[in-house]
Amino acid sequence: MIAAGTAAPARSKGRIALYVLQVVLGLFMAVASGAPKLFGEATAVQTFDAIGAGDWFRYVIGALEVAGGIGLMVPVLAGLAAACLVALMIGAALFQVFVIGMAEYVYTPIILGVLFALIAWVRRHEIAALFRR
Repeated sequence: MIAAGTAAPARSKGRIALYVLQVVLGLFMAVASGAPKLFGEATAVQTFDAIGAGDWFRYVIGALEVAGGIGLMVPVLAGLAAACLVALMIGAALFQVFVIGMAEYVYTPIILGVLFALIAWVRRHEIAALFRR
Protein backbone atom coordinates (compact mmCIF):
# COMPACT_ATOMS: atom_id res chain seq x y z
CA MET A 1 0.00 0.00 0.00
CA ILE A 2 2.80 2.43 0.80
CA ALA A 3 4.65 1.69 -2.44
CA ALA A 4 1.55 2.48 -4.50
CA GLY A 5 1.02 5.72 -2.57
CA THR A 6 4.58 6.90 -3.20
CA ALA A 7 4.53 6.11 -6.93
CA ALA A 8 1.66 8.47 -7.75
CA PRO A 9 3.28 11.68 -6.41
CA ALA A 10 6.53 10.90 -8.25
CA ARG A 11 4.60 10.42 -11.47
CA SER A 12 2.69 13.66 -11.04
CA LYS A 13 5.88 15.59 -10.17
CA GLY A 14 7.49 14.26 -13.32
CA ARG A 15 4.42 15.21 -15.36
CA ILE A 16 4.42 18.70 -13.87
CA ALA A 17 8.14 19.09 -14.63
CA LEU A 18 7.48 18.01 -18.22
CA TYR A 19 4.67 20.58 -18.61
CA VAL A 20 6.85 23.33 -17.13
CA LEU A 21 9.68 22.41 -19.52
CA GLN A 22 7.27 22.46 -22.46
CA VAL A 23 5.85 25.87 -21.52
CA VAL A 24 9.28 27.43 -20.92
CA LEU A 25 10.67 26.07 -24.19
CA GLY A 26 7.45 26.94 -26.02
CA LEU A 27 7.60 30.54 -24.85
CA PHE A 28 11.28 30.73 -25.70
CA MET A 29 10.75 29.41 -29.22
CA ALA A 30 7.70 31.58 -29.93
CA VAL A 31 8.72 34.83 -28.25
CA ALA A 32 12.51 34.94 -28.10
CA SER A 33 13.45 32.99 -31.20
CA GLY A 34 10.64 33.04 -33.76
CA ALA A 35 9.00 36.42 -33.21
CA PRO A 36 12.18 38.47 -33.81
CA LYS A 37 12.57 36.77 -37.18
CA LEU A 38 8.98 37.50 -38.13
CA PHE A 39 9.05 41.12 -36.98
CA GLY A 40 12.37 41.93 -38.65
CA GLU A 41 14.56 42.44 -35.60
CA ALA A 42 17.90 43.88 -36.80
CA THR A 43 20.13 41.00 -35.69
CA ALA A 44 17.87 38.40 -37.28
CA VAL A 45 17.76 40.35 -40.54
CA GLN A 46 21.56 40.77 -40.50
CA THR A 47 22.14 37.07 -39.87
CA PHE A 48 19.91 35.93 -42.71
CA ASP A 49 21.34 38.58 -45.05
CA ALA A 50 24.89 37.47 -44.18
CA ILE A 51 24.17 33.89 -45.20
CA GLY A 52 22.62 34.98 -48.46
CA ALA A 53 19.11 33.82 -47.63
CA GLY A 54 16.36 36.23 -48.44
CA ASP A 55 13.59 37.44 -46.20
CA TRP A 56 11.45 34.47 -47.26
CA PHE A 57 13.80 32.04 -45.45
CA ARG A 58 13.79 34.18 -42.30
CA TYR A 59 9.99 34.24 -42.36
CA VAL A 60 9.76 30.47 -42.88
CA ILE A 61 12.14 29.71 -40.01
CA GLY A 62 10.40 32.26 -37.76
CA ALA A 63 6.98 30.79 -38.57
CA LEU A 64 8.21 27.25 -37.90
CA GLU A 65 9.68 28.32 -34.56
CA VAL A 66 6.52 30.14 -33.48
CA ALA A 67 4.32 27.23 -34.58
CA GLY A 68 6.57 24.76 -32.76
CA GLY A 69 6.57 26.91 -29.63
CA ILE A 70 2.78 27.14 -29.62
CA GLY A 71 2.56 23.41 -30.33
CA LEU A 72 4.71 22.65 -27.28
CA MET A 73 2.14 24.41 -25.11
CA VAL A 74 -0.83 22.45 -26.52
CA PRO A 75 -0.82 19.08 -24.73
CA VAL A 76 -2.20 17.10 -27.67
CA LEU A 77 0.40 18.54 -30.06
CA ALA A 78 3.39 18.80 -27.71
CA GLY A 79 5.08 15.55 -28.72
CA LEU A 80 4.74 16.15 -32.45
CA ALA A 81 5.86 19.77 -32.08
CA ALA A 82 8.90 18.64 -30.10
CA ALA A 83 9.81 16.06 -32.76
CA CYS A 84 9.52 18.67 -35.50
CA LEU A 85 11.64 21.10 -33.48
CA VAL A 86 14.32 18.40 -33.15
CA ALA A 87 14.55 18.36 -36.95
CA LEU A 88 14.67 22.16 -37.03
CA MET A 89 17.47 22.21 -34.43
CA ILE A 90 19.48 19.65 -36.41
CA GLY A 91 19.18 21.93 -39.41
CA ALA A 92 20.13 24.95 -37.30
CA ALA A 93 23.22 23.19 -35.92
CA LEU A 94 24.34 22.11 -39.39
CA PHE A 95 23.69 25.62 -40.71
CA GLN A 96 25.77 27.15 -37.88
CA VAL A 97 28.74 24.94 -38.66
CA PHE A 98 28.72 24.60 -42.45
CA VAL A 99 27.01 27.72 -43.80
CA ILE A 100 27.67 30.44 -41.24
CA GLY A 101 30.97 28.92 -40.12
CA MET A 102 30.43 29.76 -36.46
CA ALA A 103 30.85 26.42 -34.73
CA GLU A 104 31.12 28.13 -31.34
CA TYR A 105 27.38 28.87 -31.50
CA VAL A 106 26.34 25.30 -32.27
CA TYR A 107 25.73 24.46 -28.62
CA THR A 108 22.41 26.29 -28.36
CA PRO A 109 20.61 24.29 -31.07
CA ILE A 110 22.19 21.07 -29.79
CA ILE A 111 21.02 21.66 -26.20
CA LEU A 112 17.54 22.70 -27.39
CA GLY A 113 17.42 19.69 -29.70
CA VAL A 114 18.22 17.32 -26.83
CA LEU A 115 15.47 18.89 -24.69
CA PHE A 116 12.98 18.64 -27.56
CA ALA A 117 14.02 15.02 -28.13
CA LEU A 118 13.37 14.28 -24.45
CA ILE A 119 9.86 15.73 -24.72
CA ALA A 120 9.20 13.84 -27.95
CA TRP A 121 10.42 10.59 -26.39
CA VAL A 122 8.25 10.95 -23.30
CA ARG A 123 5.25 11.81 -25.48
CA ARG A 124 5.96 9.22 -28.21
CA HIS A 125 2.72 7.36 -27.50
CA GLU A 126 0.76 10.58 -27.98
CA ILE A 127 2.52 11.17 -31.30
CA ALA A 128 1.53 7.69 -32.45
CA ALA A 129 -2.06 8.31 -31.31
CA LEU A 130 -2.17 11.48 -33.42
CA PHE A 131 -1.25 9.51 -36.52
CA ARG A 132 -3.84 6.81 -35.75
CA ARG A 133 -6.63 9.40 -35.75
